[in-house]
Amino acid sequence: MKLRGWQQTVVYSVLVLISISTLLPFLWMVLTSFKPESEVNELNPIPKSWQFGNYAEVMKQAPFFGRYYVNSLLIASWVTFLTVLTSAMAAYAFARLRWPGRNAVFTLYLATMMIPGVVTMIPNFQIMVDLRLLDTYTGLIVPASFSAFGTFMLRQFMLSIPRALDEASVLDGASAWRVFLDVILPLARPGMITLAIFTFLGNYGSLFWPLIMVKSESMRTLPIGLISFDSLYNKATHLMMAASVMSLVPPLLLFLVGQKYLVKGIQLGAVKG
Repeated sequence: MKLRGWQQTVVYSVLVLISISTLLPFLWMVLTSFKPESEVNELNPIPKSWQFGNYAEVMKQAPFFGRYYVNSLLIASWVTFLTVLTSAMAAYAFARLRWPGRNAVFTLYLATMMIPGVVTMIPNFQIMVDLRLLDTYTGLIVPASFSAFGTFMLRQFMLSIPRALDEASVLDGASAWRVFLDVILPLARPGMITLAIFTFLGNYGSLFWPLIMVKSESMRTLPIGLISFDSLYNKATHLMMAASVMSLVPPLLLFLVGQKYLVKGIQLGAVKG
């Protein structure tokens, strides 16, 4: 449906207002990170004296901040890799292989998406304690590496791939595993990239699971580090904003680089062939 002139004006005006309201907190955070402490509470958003040293001061006041950075990147990267891997394998089994009870199992698997994460957090924590994985990378990574949403998303992609490709590969002597690697995965790449972006962004900012799993300071992630930094320097708003800006760099870069894949993946995943 084509919008009329006045309708376009209304729609674009609303979109501009939403964009401004979304960007204002981010701009305030960035500008405040360059202010001296004496200017933090002033109404003027532009710093009179730009303090680029605030970022170096963060690293000086919180020497473990770099370690938090590495931990968050390491955990989010491994969770992303394992989630895409396990989701792709499960999606292939649900979308392309025929086996008894497939649809029933898939329905039960999807039903787990209705269970809030806080409900399973304590049982998962107890399992990690019993396995002696508390305060370890394995304990932080493995429980987050299986996604019903990721399986559903990639299954939709794989359903849109013509089965004639599978059949042609089988006639050429390819096994189910070879069909998965050589035919399905390359064609499902947009969906896998989209899932990877969603997974990384979600786990990079994860707070509650690391909060109950981590004991030592060397295992803390960025969200926990920001909370502890704020509690120690609750009046240093300029430094807190500098730390927040630093923590936003990886997900922001990932979003900018993968934006076209994200849009393409969502569009393709919405169509089932």
